[in-house]
Amino acid sequence: MTTFNPRPKQREVLGYRRGRMGVSAVPGSGKTWTLSLLAANLVAEVDLEDEQEILVVTLVNSAVDNFSSRVGSFVQARGLLPGVGYRVRTLHGLAHDIVRERPGLVGLSDDFNILDELASQDVLRDAALAWMRDHPDVAASFLAADLDQKKMEWVQQERWPDLVVRISSAFIKLAKDLQLTPAELRYQLEGFSEPLPLLEMGTEVYADYQRALAYRGAVDFDDLIRLALQALRLDPAFLGRLQRRWPFVLEDEAQDSSRLQEAILKELVGEDGNWVRVGDANQAIYETFTTASPRYLRDFLGRPDVKRRTLPNSGRSMQSIIDLANALIRWTMNEHPVPSIRDALTPPFVQPTPPGDPQPNPEDRPHHVHLSDRAFSPHAELEAVVDSLSRWVPENPDKTVAVLVPRNHRGSQVVNALQERGIAYHELLRSSRQTREAAGVLGNVLRYLADPTSSTKLARVFRVWLRDTREDEAMDRKVRDVAKFIRRCDHVEDYLWPRAGRNWLDQDGITEAISDWGMKHLAAFRDLVRKWHATTVLPIDQLTLTLAQDLFHVPADLAVAHKLAVVLRQASNLHPQWQLPELTEELATIARNQRRFLGFADDDSGFDPDAYQGQVVVTTIHRAKGLEWDRVYLMSVNDYNFPSAQPQDQFISEPWYVRDRLNFEAEVLAQLRALHENPSLFLYDEGSPTVEARYDYAAERLRLFYVGITRARRALSVTWNTGRRGNAEPAVPFIALQTWWESQRGNRQWKENQRAA
Repeated sequence: MTTFNPRPKQREVLGYRRGRMGVSAVPGSGKTWTLSLLAANLVAEVDLEDEQEILVVTLVNSAVDNFSSRVGSFVQARGLLPGVGYRVRTLHGLAHDIVRERPGLVGLSDDFNILDELASQDVLRDAALAWMRDHPDVAASFLAADLDQKKMEWVQQERWPDLVVRISSAFIKLAKDLQLTPAELRYQLEGFSEPLPLLEMGTEVYADYQRALAYRGAVDFDDLIRLALQALRLDPAFLGRLQRRWPFVLEDEAQDSSRLQEAILKELVGEDGNWVRVGDANQAIYETFTTASPRYLRDFLGRPDVKRRTLPNSGRSMQSIIDLANALIRWTMNEHPVPSIRDALTPPFVQPTPPGDPQPNPEDRPHHVHLSDRAFSPHAELEAVVDSLSRWVPENPDKTVAVLVPRNHRGSQVVNALQERGIAYHELLRSSRQTREAAGVLGNVLRYLADPTSSTKLARVFRVWLRDTREDEAMDRKVRDVAKFIRRCDHVEDYLWPRAGRNWLDQDGITEAISDWGMKHLAAFRDLVRKWHATTVLPIDQLTLTLAQDLFHVPADLAVAHKLAVVLRQASNLHPQWQLPELTEELATIARNQRRFLGFADDDSGFDPDAYQGQVVVTTIHRAKGLEWDRVYLMSVNDYNFPSAQPQDQFISEPWYVRDRLNFEAEVLAQLRALHENPSLFLYDEGSPTVEARYDYAAERLRLFYVGITRARRALSVTWNTGRRGNAEPAVPFIALQTWWESQRGNRQWKENQRAA
């Protein structure tokens, strides 16, 4: 039986019965437990005979399983049947439920497919590259005029394609959020006498991308959201049925809500419905070039018809770490050098738990907070952190520790250094959608094995096999180039099972066109695929586990593969007539975030830091959200990773090779909004969106810094480095916290002396 003793502020939330309520919850406040118990309480309010449910909507798949199990345990404790009377979904899962119920309403067939993110990115890249081939001279108008011929050629070959993909991706996401079709955009653009190259590019790539989706009978995740809203608005009777089915809507992580998410939930709730939104605007860290924004939660909290509640008490951290987090909020609100960023962090401030609380805060030890003023080089910072870990880990085998980094690449460097020193570690540096990725990897291999003469599917498997190279642009480009050659192979057997005179790798032009690296990997890949062919006689679960041994190396991935093998074995037992193609589709269903995957846990949903005592967890700050450790190292807090929109700051979204250091993603989004809002005026000032994007990014990185600090329970170490070029400075908020911390030293010493006396 689940034991949960609510605090006074949690009881205020649990007192909700009807109407609209907004809850601001600080880090470590127990919002998931509170919302889960509220959902369980409200199950008693629904008509189970009429199949009514409490609808819980959360941000990511990893939270679905967490909520489902907690709500289920509370429901079971009341003597009710778990799994009945409530439904937990991500927004994409909810949209899928809505569209799948009435696909014809939005022009889809009953057997429509949902393209996963990897596949949709491939389709987008193909559309972008096709546009580039049709417009070979456009790059010059986007790139810096002072590039010499050699640099210009290098940029056009190595950087320009990725830039076009990024711009197009941002454009398509916003166009779908605004519910604009390529045809509508084309019609509006034809009314302009002056050329608008950014909008022209976005519109043409968008049109080609949508044609490719239609050819596959598929939609992407962004389509799923807009079509769900369209379905709700097209059929009032359908909407009415859903409103009766879900009389209460509880929304978690509402700080990351988007315009369409809010619109969908608003339709489901209706004018007088019941809606609870819980979140922390100070932890909105997924906003850059997405349609999400914490302003939706803030605006909701400010409405007169919304009951406003707070969950300010947190038992996670010792008082000094709480004080540090609150100091960052105060400095941001009152002293940030850019006034327009001063609302990036706002109250409520974090408060410790009240006396007698079952989760008291750890004992306060201010000397366990270390804010380094040393200007490390990147390598020296790495050595200093690993040296500290080499001393601390053996002395604290029963404690948890994490190294949090701003970017995956820095995390990889930490992992390499830990490996060299023989320090046990566990990394969480890959995508948070680990289950779906694992299902996608296995699904692609099984899909090929079901159609072994397909060079296209074999090429896809080659890319999947070398998927770990994706974060290295140069290596990823090599992999894509070799995969293109595989796709052009007319007879796969001439590659996999060559005979005299029929060896594809010996054909004229192949050896010359493919590098030594490519030839080496093609030979190794051929041996692996031959082995896989021989295993297709095995039962599906054994085949899956055999493939997993070759495809995965991280224990968490192998554990996920084991779960997937169980799912496939169950499907095979249930449908004895199914062969490999049908079983592969069952796996693809999980990878596409349909049916079973909606209740299938990601690694980071079940990730328990306490299970890794004595090991160093290495992860990005983004992936650390929702987690906590006894000791935290927060690295690379310089003005590149955490800019404050100061004149000297550099921004990753403003490449050195583009003209006027413009942020073209921000510029194209501003143009698209201007076109949508008032095409006759088209209020757009080039360069202003780039400046605004700096402010937005700086605000988000402030919140990321706040999230990093609040992961620590008992000890925190924050360091910075001078960057690859040696010219980076400590981040402005880091300097502010150092100054504040030093000002408190005398006061802390006085308190310690008083206690000693």
